[in-house]
Amino acid sequence: MSQRTEVAGLSVANELFEFVENKALAGLDVRPDQFWRGLAELAHDLGPKNRSLVAKRTSIQAKIDNWHIERRGQGHDAVAYKAFLKEIGYLVSDPEDFEITTENVDPEIASIPGPQLVVPIMNARYALNAANARWGSLYDALYGTDVMGDLPADSGYDAARGARVIIWAKSYLDKVVPLAQGSHADVTGYSIVDNSLVPALADVEQYVGMNVSSGGALSEVVLQKNGLHIAIQIDVSGDIGAGDKAHMDDIFLESAVSVIMDCEDSVAAVDAPDKVLAYTNWLGLMRGDLCESVQKGGKVFERVLNADKICFKAGKQVSLKGRALMLVRNVGHLMTNPAVIDRDGHEIGEGLLDALCTTMLAMHDLNRDGGNSLHGSVYVVKPKMHGPVEVAFADEIFSSVERILGLPQNTVKLGIMDEERRTSVNLKSCIHAAKARVAFINTGFLDRTGDEIHTSMEAGPMIPKGQMKMTPWINSYEDRNVDIGLACGLQGKAQIGKGMWAMPDLMGDMLAQKIGHPKSGATCAWVPSPTAATLHATHYHEVDVISVQDGLRAKGARGSLDDLLTLPLAQGTNWAPDELAQELENNAQGILGYVVRWVDQGVGCSKVPDIHNVGLMEDRATCRISSQALANWLHHGVVDPETVMAAMKKMAAVVDGQNAGDAEYIAMAPNFDGIAFKAACDLVFKGRLQPSGYTEPVLHDRRLELKASQR
Repeated sequence: MSQRTEVAGLSVANELFEFVENKALAGLDVRPDQFWRGLAELAHDLGPKNRSLVAKRTSIQAKIDNWHIERRGQGHDAVAYKAFLKEIGYLVSDPEDFEITTENVDPEIASIPGPQLVVPIMNARYALNAANARWGSLYDALYGTDVMGDLPADSGYDAARGARVIIWAKSYLDKVVPLAQGSHADVTGYSIVDNSLVPALADVEQYVGMNVSSGGALSEVVLQKNGLHIAIQIDVSGDIGAGDKAHMDDIFLESAVSVIMDCEDSVAAVDAPDKVLAYTNWLGLMRGDLCESVQKGGKVFERVLNADKICFKAGKQVSLKGRALMLVRNVGHLMTNPAVIDRDGHEIGEGLLDALCTTMLAMHDLNRDGGNSLHGSVYVVKPKMHGPVEVAFADEIFSSVERILGLPQNTVKLGIMDEERRTSVNLKSCIHAAKARVAFINTGFLDRTGDEIHTSMEAGPMIPKGQMKMTPWINSYEDRNVDIGLACGLQGKAQIGKGMWAMPDLMGDMLAQKIGHPKSGATCAWVPSPTAATLHATHYHEVDVISVQDGLRAKGARGSLDDLLTLPLAQGTNWAPDELAQELENNAQGILGYVVRWVDQGVGCSKVPDIHNVGLMEDRATCRISSQALANWLHHGVVDPETVMAAMKKMAAVVDGQNAGDAEYIAMAPNFDGIAFKAACDLVFKGRLQPSGYTEPVLHDRRLELKASQR
């Protein structure tokens, strides 16, 4: 246990106390006593309300469970079910039509559609890479991935492959920044004459600016399409440019327009040292001085935040952001953390601690020029909220935080994760509950599916998780999120986002499929890496999202509440034995592969090989859906506990083999008595009893147990 300091009626772990006193508050116009009294106010005044809202979830779930149990065997009555949900307050009446009033929103949120990265804040190198992913090399993204149909050989540079990259890239320029005549592939030289590109562009307004080398030669031409910039690098002596007839050495695309620095699903933060690490990295990002030593190619260098990009047009300087706009994701309302204990012995609600600390740390950015937000805003993404009352509570939390810190009302802008069923069915009311703060809504298929299964656990066995994307509820969910967002005036004021591409090695498939997100009217969508952001940026050049949104608004709402409430129940459960075994093992392998790293190594998000050795980005959301799927089948007798345990043990050995090259890895087989294996089993065999089917309570308890065993 950490040593503790008593302050303002709180018992604070020394690691957190010293961080706040000695680092976080330095340079801010916030006194230590002001901060600690404010945290005590949140803990003691809002803490009981927080616990009451979490208890309300349990009460509502019990009523839904009982409704299904009482009608088991009678068939599902959709009309009666909908009326019942209204009766218990699960469904609420929509407010009158309105538009959000959010002000002082940066253009990356309000008006520039583009890729969005999500990165674990506890890894400084990843955080810096993500922030610096505002610009990425198209040549590198094409050369190093399977976009062109194959992967590069391991041995040295392949000139033939490089030539294919150049052909692909110049053909792409012809699509998005075409010349008035001819092809970019035929150009023998670029120049700027009378403040215009020569050879001339079909749309001269796409020219943004240029740069010259120290010798006065043209070195860069900056163009734009749909608000995103494209920088053509020209270098007569470059590795590529020297052999190119136009001396084009590379093409840099404005890629990750925004990034979510994540304190939630992608991290394993269970105590004060973990929280301090997360807050320390956020502080460095907000001060602009985060630095990490990186070893690459036998050399060590310091990775820091990129400077802004400068170019010139008509002799005037044009400044372009060099970093992604950074949002921070706090935890939801459920979890507590032992970093702070209140006067009644309760662990503080972790969301309350995050709210005050991440906002306070962001004040370092608000106090400097040219930082993250140029409009004086702090962007907080709030996950796992259940319905409008919980969104209103988040608004109340940040109103209190602003008052405590002396910030103007609504400095904090709120991102609403539309990933819980009670939020989806009441989305308009949820947006209304924070209409002066909303700067972001998005869909999260995996968490949303986990909640779908858990909410209707007693209704019957569910279809396999792979079939969920073909159900009426998921289609309605995705469409309604965009349509309701547009109807509530988010266009030009807030992001409407879509979820993650979870296969970071399959960039060819991503390029073929993820264009569907901007075509759906989403202004941002999640990608797993800076390389993926560069490739996904090409979709936003090809699709004018604002025009798509205009078209959707003209057509009117799609999807229905009735479709959204359609239960994904299996029509019979007599799956073939091999089909059943494959589903069991696929889920078991995914759970084990993720949990063993989470519990034993504190890795909250990683690329985990699936049962077919395809690397998947796994976080708590993916674990939630897999564990709830198995818990549902166990509960309804589709599979028996012995069969599931056999699958868990078989897949534990498979996961051990997949991690054989990791010197820090602790094998689960053959004894199956380690803390990580027990955690994975808890998620499955006790999954029906977990609040909303969340994985956090089990993972946190087991990780703390592991840490205690190592002292």
